[in-house]
Amino acid sequence: MSIMVTVDAEETLCLKRIAAMGGCKGQVCLSTKSLGAQMGISQQTASRRLRSLETAHLISRTTESSGPSILVTKAGEDLLRREFSEYCKIFDRIGGHYMLTGNVISGVGEGRYYMSIPHYQKKFTNLCGFVPYLGTLNIKLNPQSVQVRKRIDTLEWTSIPGFSDEHRTFGEARGLPCRIENIPCAIIVPGRTHYPEDIIEVISGVPLRGTLGLADNDSVVVKIGSD
Repeated sequence: MSIMVTVDAEETLCLKRIAAMGGCKGQVCLSTKSLGAQMGISQQTASRRLRSLETAHLISRTTESSGPSILVTKAGEDLLRREFSEYCKIFDRIGGHYMLTGNVISGVGEGRYYMSIPHYQKKFTNLCGFVPYLGTLNIKLNPQSVQVRKRIDTLEWTSIPGFSDEHRTFGEARGLPCRIENIPCAIIVPGRTHYPEDIIEVISGVPLRGTLGLADNDSVVVKIGSD
């Protein structure tokens, strides 16, 4: 009967270090003193972690003429691949989504003004797949979502160029598709907006307040991306 041996986070970090040195592709010459220096731990601690990894059959160790030699085993590589897969789930935007949570507030009408201009309405219709309702849902984000809001700036927003008529020049705007309770929406950011970073404006093909029965201070969740 095989005995299941587990390793802790520090030992897994040690395994990653060995793999980063090429330990998955071949043996690497590595002493406990050198490993300890690289990881900022004592030689005794490095020795203890290597023993744990060897006991768990995640590495194999031999002594060559040039010194101690370590190889990451298949079991060790499999463990690292599982770690990699978990990190991909966290950071890979494809197939993932971001969540913004906040409270409904009354707006200043800037988004509604943009939606009343045929140029912008046509462009946002092409972007969103719906004819925008002449109004926006204004949301004040909670502190945690403000940090998420900064991250979604790195996503692929659709830029809508500005234009001029005989009276004035209109600035550019940009939009990002999203959903609120499975209703297709989009976050819009007028190019000249003066909104603080904790405020977002959302458009949809329906009046979101009425459709969802929302009033000021009601909590709402905005989902960007898809599962």
